[in-house]
Amino acid sequence: MSAAATAGRPPGGPRFGRLLRRNAWTLGTYALFVAVMIFTISIHPDYGPFEVQSLVVGALPLAFAAVAQTCVVLGGGIDLSIGAMMAVANVLAARYMLGHDFQTALLISVAVLFGGTLAGALNGLIALRTKVPDIVVTLAMSFVWGGVALLILPKPGGGAPDKFGELASGSLFTPWIPNGILLLVGVVALVWIPLRFRGLGLALYAIGSDRTAAFRRGVRVGPTRVFSDALGGFLAACGGLALLMSTGIGSPLAGTIYTLSGVSAIVLGGVSLAGGRGGVTGPIVAAFVLTLVPADLILSGTDPNLGQVIQGVLIVLVVMAGGLAPLLRRRAPRTTDETGVAAA
Repeated sequence: MSAAATAGRPPGGPRFGRLLRRNAWTLGTYALFVAVMIFTISIHPDYGPFEVQSLVVGALPLAFAAVAQTCVVLGGGIDLSIGAMMAVANVLAARYMLGHDFQTALLISVAVLFGGTLAGALNGLIALRTKVPDIVVTLAMSFVWGGVALLILPKPGGGAPDKFGELASGSLFTPWIPNGILLLVGVVALVWIPLRFRGLGLALYAIGSDRTAAFRRGVRVGPTRVFSDALGGFLAACGGLALLMSTGIGSPLAGTIYTLSGVSAIVLGGVSLAGGRGGVTGPIVAAFVLTLVPADLILSGTDPNLGQVIQGVLIVLVVMAGGLAPLLRRRAPRTTDETGVAAA
């Protein structure tokens, strides 16, 4: 390419374009969230701090479920027991926090998080040792953890200190920024930032992209996969505790909807189900979108059953768009400049 053609391009143009293409789906998720918020405000002109708190409290469990699933899917796996593990954490905390003070509730939370980490690691170890696909193992374990939840608390009950619930619904600085946002950002940053920019995180992406190539380059595939499952269990336990913060009681069936909803959120958030591509910000924003859409449909007077159909159709369309986009890029005609040099 001639020097004149090169000089005519803006500095950093190709690099910026590549960065834009690589994050186009995530940016699209942000745009969808903004569009849904605009629609929400249009049908609810009095939208204020209380509604923001309600949105955060409602979306917090799904956001944690989405991040938990992201950590597993990035390594090329999938965990269909996320919702069941959330239910175990939820009922375990609700049963033993009942009648205790806030400090004791925090200690119980630490124990629950440790137990969730072990549960996730157990899923990974079973899949590793038996060589059974993790989708089969985690589907079977979802029934096991669901039964454990029913054994701990056969019906909804238990409770938590009021101050524990304020970890999600209260506001520390301004009513427009609920504590739930700070809690979500703090936990995800604590987990994700060290993982993303360290060798273990790079190994997780490498395994998700090409497991054989990662193994040949010396990546310890088995331990890394078990670690991702353990991390998913930890975040699922965070989701169970967030569920307790939002409802104030424990329910053994509360986590049922979060397994598939979490998968929907990561797909909508730009995480490839094949592994090795994506991040956590997209799924978190998608979790808020999936929480807002049903509420908006109800506020607009839509039949709740029809609203669920619309939500499902939206997810299907998004998944189809994600599958067609790479094909369209590959089939896009290449143009040539005046010198005859092919340009993308």
